[in-house]
Amino acid sequence: MEQLKQRQQWLSVLAHSPAAELEKRWQPLKLQLQYQLLRAPEIGLARLQARMGGTGKRFVLGDMTVTRAVVRLADGTCGYSYVAGRDKAHAERCAVIDALLQQSENHSLLQEQLIKPLAAQREALRLQRAREIASSKVDFFTLVRGDNA
Repeated sequence: MEQLKQRQQWLSVLAHSPAAELEKRWQPLKLQLQYQLLRAPEIGLARLQARMGGTGKRFVLGDMTVTRAVVRLADGTCGYSYVAGRDKAHAERCAVIDALLQQSENHSLLQEQLIKPLAAQREALRLQRAREIASSKVDFFTLVRGDNA
């Protein structure tokens, strides 16, 4: 179960990382690998559902463009990815990294060089956005003037 949670975490980091930033961190690793595309990167739509207030009945919010890919390394390890948007290279790269992260010989290197820095960058952006939103927060209150009786 712990392994599943770790994989969900790194897949989330990869899917949310900007393609240019991922490429910049991936290139210096110079990992030589052979893989086969089981499902070449393809673009499609995913239907988004929401709930009013987070608890009400579900409703269709709209559709979102996603790109998915599936690869298999030479040793048979499969990697998957779904990324928002239409970037096929990003989806393929994420699938390859997912497969490599499942291998013990590459796991620690990729965690230290890719996943942790990308997760830290994502968290920093989230905190910056939260500060920007908090600075525009308005507190509403009502003054009671007294009884009009």
